[in-house]
Amino acid sequence: MKTIALVTGGFLLAIVSLALYASFDGGSFTVHMVLHMGIVAVAAPLIAYGLLDTRFDLSRRFVWMTPVLASVIELVVVWGWHVPVMRALAATSILLSMLELLSFLVAGMLLWVVCLRPGRDGGGRLAGTIGLLLTSMHMTLLGVLLALAPRPLYGKGEVSCFGIPLDAISDQQIGSVVMLVAGSASYLIGGVALLSDVLRAEGDVAREDRRW
Repeated sequence: MKTIALVTGGFLLAIVSLALYASFDGGSFTVHMVLHMGIVAVAAPLIAYGLLDTRFDLSRRFVWMTPVLASVIELVVVWGWHVPVMRALAATSILLSMLELLSFLVAGMLLWVVCLRPGRDGGGRLAGTIGLLLTSMHMTLLGVLLALAPRPLYGKGEVSCFGIPLDAISDQQIGSVVMLVAGSASYLIGGVALLSDVLRAEGDVAREDRRW
């Protein structure tokens, strides 16, 4: 399963890179958000899971990193790149856009490997749950703020979203919905899965205690 996850995540990264190059001149925030979510919500958890218990496992190199701290780091990276000035700079340079997506990948993988770190007790898994749920919350908040903004924050005029012309405010709103649906759901699902693991483990302990 880990090999499949790693290969799938790597394949998705290649697709995202090609899509960025092919759609760069369109100026669409929705396209940017699709690529962004493809990395942090799909590719990063797949690759992080695939690298667990290998020599490339980042959690072994960052043993001091906590899930909450990793969530804060991702918050700074994601929110920082979505400041209008930074988004405008990235939209004018393919190299900056690649750097942006690379920072999303690194921050996302760091969060997932720390939260999924193997060999953790119930308290460690619960901390991972909190880290993922906090990330889901700040992704949701950013998506809501962008969707409800009274004016376009990322450019003006018409943009091309996968060949479809959109005005700037509609493009921003659609991109925000992509973040709300994909980003929030990914971390929420991960957090709930970890929480169910904690509850299952506690249930097993309780059954063992009753047996004795």
